[in-house]
Amino acid sequence: MREIEVFIDTEEIAEFFMKELVQRGYVPSEDELEEIADITFEYLIAKCIIDEEWEEDV
Repeated sequence: MREIEVFIDTEEIAEFFMKELVQRGYVPSEDELEEIADITFEYLIAKCIIDEEWEEDV
């Protein structure tokens, strides 16, 4: 299996969930979206779908 590099941030996840939840009739608060995004990111790490890497300031 080959490895590909993917960049995912919680802000992008939060925006995706906001759009999807509004389409389904839900109106989450900003805090709720941030929590959902963080949980999703942690899930992807726990399932070894992504690896968390920190960018070093140059």
